[in-house]
Amino acid sequence: MAYGAFKSVIDAQLAEIRAAGLYKTERQLVGPQGAQIRVASGHGHAPDTVLNLCANNYLGLANHPEVLKAAAEGLQHHGYGMASVRFICGTQDLHKRLEQALSTFLGTADTILYSSCFDANTGLFEAVLDERDAVISDALNHASLIDGIRLCKAQRFRYGHADMGELEAALKQASACRLRLIATDGVFSMDGHLARLPEIVGLAERYDAAVLVDDSHATGVLGPSGRGTPDHFGLADRVDLITGTLGKALGGASGGFTTGRAEIIELLRQRSRPYLFSNALPPVITAAALQALKLVAQGDALRAALRARTAFFRTQLSGLGFTVTPGEHPIIPIMLGDAALATRMADRLLEEGVYVVGFSYPVVPKGQARIRVQVSAALSHEQVEQAVKAFAKVGRELGVIR
Repeated sequence: MAYGAFKSVIDAQLAEIRAAGLYKTERQLVGPQGAQIRVASGHGHAPDTVLNLCANNYLGLANHPEVLKAAAEGLQHHGYGMASVRFICGTQDLHKRLEQALSTFLGTADTILYSSCFDANTGLFEAVLDERDAVISDALNHASLIDGIRLCKAQRFRYGHADMGELEAALKQASACRLRLIATDGVFSMDGHLARLPEIVGLAERYDAAVLVDDSHATGVLGPSGRGTPDHFGLADRVDLITGTLGKALGGASGGFTTGRAEIIELLRQRSRPYLFSNALPPVITAAALQALKLVAQGDALRAALRARTAFFRTQLSGLGFTVTPGEHPIIPIMLGDAALATRMADRLLEEGVYVVGFSYPVVPKGQARIRVQVSAALSHEQVEQAVKAFAKVGRELGVIR
């Protein structure tokens, strides 16, 4: 059988993953995303209703009635799908309205939509940089930035996470290059750390480099008006490019974007392969994202609720004795170290009515397994208290805390 060699190698790799406690399973949700979700329990049993503390639904908009209404109207008036790429016959007025709305909200010159932020990142570097240029990347950047950088011919430099000394050294090494682009996450998704953006921008201006921020976990969440990491630090007019997603705070469905300098966005429309060779964003998602963006821009009530729930959960778990990575973002890692322990703890918490996921290698470095909690504004204070009690019970049972 021609496939025999492949099968034996792949089977062995899967066995290694299972033996190391790194095998990832997918639980089925029965119904919509929200603060409470119904999870299929298997064996013909009725679904369990549990608290959801592991989605990117930061503002609770994934099942918001106004977002659902906009999605339905988008479907009714603009159809289901475009069956085309943008430059052939796949651009609707909805796409242009969303691009303009994102530019207005983020204070940028222009915006280009993608099927995902992964596509936005993989479609950026190859279109803008060549072998005469340099790209300098934080060691903990998201996989999509890493893959996008691999696709381009620019010289590649990587600096230790948030190590400004290494970043400056890389900028000096790249001084003879035509262009220098610093790429960083705004919020690092596994830790909840914020990029040291004031120092990054300062070094970029000193060494004539441009700055790209993947702000997927910050758009709608951070900053005085939810405009993300650059706005949080008062640097909105000094960051050249921002990539982001519609799949987290901005509605939770799918889609991504790159926004920033007008001439770079224009070049991406001409050369970015995921944009040129992927179907346009479906109208139903575009319409819903427009409404989600309106809700984000209307006021700070959702973000205020999110900040309050986040601060309470962090304080409570730290007080119980859990090792909680410090920070202010609603990404809250509870560090456990052992991959198998992280999986066991997630399973037991689900039995106690709290849905979280254990993260281990290769998603995080070896020996740094964790439970990553993500707080949502949709959670009530009482629901967060319920989650804290479940963590206390399971943590003591498994010997994580006393």
